Amino acid sequence: LLILFTALKLTGVYAYFRPPSPARRHPVPHHPHLPLISVLVPLYQEAEISQALLRRLQRLTYPKSKREVFLVLEEGDTITQNAVTRARLPEWIHVIEVPEWGDLRTKPRAMNFALNFCRGAIIGVWDAEDAPQSDQLEKVAAAFATADTKTACFQGVLDFYNPHANWISRCFTLEYASWFRIVLPGIARLRLVVPLGGTTMFIRRRVLEELKGWDAHNVTEDADLGVRLCRAGYRTDMLPSVTYEEANCTPIAWMRQRSRWLKGFMLTYLVHMRHPALLMQQLGPARFFGFQAFFLGTLSQFLLAPFLWSFWLVLFGLPHPSAPILSEIGVSLAAAALVFFELLGIFIAVVAAFAAGRPALALWAPCLSFYFAMGAVAIYKALHELMTDPFYWDKTTHGHYEPEPDLEQNPR
Repeated sequence: LLILFTALKLTGVYAYFRPPSPARRHPVPHHPHLPLISVLVPLYQEAEISQALLRRLQRLTYPKSKREVFLVLEEGDTITQNAVTRARLPEWIHVIEVPEWGDLRTKPRAMNFALNFCRGAIIGVWDAEDAPQSDQLEKVAAAFATADTKTACFQGVLDFYNPHANWISRCFTLEYASWFRIVLPGIARLRLVVPLGGTTMFIRRRVLEELKGWDAHNVTEDADLGVRLCRAGYRTDMLPSVTYEEANCTPIAWMRQRSRWLKGFMLTYLVHMRHPALLMQQLGPARFFGFQAFFLGTLSQFLLAPFLWSFWLVLFGLPHPSAPILSEIGVSLAAAALVFFELLGIFIAVVAAFAAGRPALALWAPCLSFYFAMGAVAIYKALHELMTDPFYWDKTTHGHYEPEPDLEQNPR
């Protein structure tokens, strides 16, 4: 499984560094022909973030008549309702209250309800703490204007605006940079399955409705939607625009968020592997094995982390417990695979730090091995919840940090 995940990363890195095809310009359509873009912003218990979010949305430069933003609130969430009520909303920002329905209260369920009120041909998603670049919607319109009909979705680049809070935020920023600036663009270029991020994704409305919206029971509805798009024969490309978020940088908050993601990956894998032969038929061999590499590789590197760490004993000249079962060369190859995986991660992080315009963060790349150790705790929390409370949405709190002042001037 480790080798499988390493192969996926190497494939993405190869595609990233492969000489690109001639650059295709994305001219912005003339104003009368700009598409109406509807963006959903799900909010839940976000008193700290609501006012900051409104300030960031006001910086958008896309024509107001061609954009609509929906603040999606849950019924009974008086904290967010009071915060939004105190704000003066422009006419292009609307508030939707999602009625309660049983015990299910997830972001995808709220977005499915809000989709009924959207008028745009393009549907986007931002999170509560997001700070999108001011010209992001222009880039969305330009990308869709030049894309073929099979390109149904664009995923933007996610970054953090508090990378210097502590060592966790620095490593989190390196992880995001590695994924969204190196590996994921490479995977997209090779037309493999692109697991979407939960924000700054824009999709054709007709395709979203064809797929029956988001899976309301999945706590990583983004990754699931990316798989379903590929199964239906559609493509996802990367959007050359950045949205800045707030990195969780305390161990407890990080592990709570990561456990939700990992539980969602488990759900997504189990759902799509109910009929493996059909999945293979719809995806094709390359995408099928890419799907396996991402989900099994991501989950196994955390689930089996204690076993993987045991191979460090070999590097210190100590005997490994599996020596009686495996041959000596087998133990040595396993240890070498572990070392190569760690070095590959550090290499990608260093390249990503420069790609993100934050070269100083490259010095923190060796710390990623210790940073990912928290994931070994998070995944067992996720596994427990998968068996006891699979649809529970572990809320991530935001609003502790403000964006750095030069983000709007940073073109990367």
